[in-house]
Amino acid sequence: MNVNLYDFELPEQLIAQTPLLDRTASRLLTLNKENGEVNHHTFPDIIDFLQPGDTLVLNDTRVLPARLFGTKEDTGAKAEVLLLKNVEGDRWEALVKPGKKLKAGSVIVFSDEIKAVIDEEGEMGARLLTFSYDGIFQEILDRLGEMPLPPYIRETLDDRERYQTVYAKHEGSAAAPTAGLHFTEELLNRIRDKGVNVAFITLHVGLGTFRPMSVDKVEEHVMHEEYYSLSQETADLINETKKRGNRIFAVGTTSCRTLETVGSKFEDGQLQESSGWTKIFIYPGYTFKVIDGMLTNFHLPKSTLVMLVSALAGREQIMHAYEEAIKEQYRFFSFGDAMLIY
Repeated sequence: MNVNLYDFELPEQLIAQTPLLDRTASRLLTLNKENGEVNHHTFPDIIDFLQPGDTLVLNDTRVLPARLFGTKEDTGAKAEVLLLKNVEGDRWEALVKPGKKLKAGSVIVFSDEIKAVIDEEGEMGARLLTFSYDGIFQEILDRLGEMPLPPYIRETLDDRERYQTVYAKHEGSAAAPTAGLHFTEELLNRIRDKGVNVAFITLHVGLGTFRPMSVDKVEEHVMHEEYYSLSQETADLINETKKRGNRIFAVGTTSCRTLETVGSKFEDGQLQESSGWTKIFIYPGYTFKVIDGMLTNFHLPKSTLVMLVSALAGREQIMHAYEEAIKEQYRFFSFGDAMLIY
């Protein structure tokens, strides 16, 4: 399959630059994956598409203030570091700018209390860095770090919590699981009151979020590894839901990828507690093992995320839904509107 099959024209003014004041004020496009029917709603209407006994699975990762600005110790030249994942102790995988000038051996100074040395070059242009500092690393990061907003967002974010879900818990992501940004505790409680189960997994979003596809053939793309964790409590809830004949809805592609990773490990369909690293790449032709539906935002052209939703609902139906969203002036990407595939 050619990557260009997943391309589309997106007017720049539809790229949401700032979050809405009210998380639930976004719009919701619904897509029936069986017949392709598209309808338009506001986000709280999601409750009408969930039935008692269904299970909604959310990613409770928390985004690190992972963008740091400093200078090269030897030249004083500006340097930028985006932390991706903690490898071990004070060693991190990161993206750096300017990449050509920040080689192994370079020392980056961020303040009087913290600096880092680049140990080696990693996969896909990443670097491995070791930090040295006075004090507690997390506290320094909270003070000096900025939220790692995607490159297509050029506005500054006044409230960094607006790039966290209200249920964010386990710190470690380089980007937010943005489908979950639309929920408030009040709406989640209304969903629970209807008899819908709300369960959590963790997947720390990593390098793949910041890397466009660099191949022409879909099948040749290699995903970057990301850490995931699924508890026995969530596994039991999913197993019970499936046994009853109810549906599993993934909130976001990260929840979907975690559930399908675990589903692939247990061929009898009975999920168990599981954690580790996943590089699962879901594109059309994939047979879903766990999820029945998904809540997701609108994604970049030619991205692995467009391919994932196309695997669930069909490429032609997704492309048609995106055409409708553009025609109806939906807001796209991280701070944009949402789509429910059911």
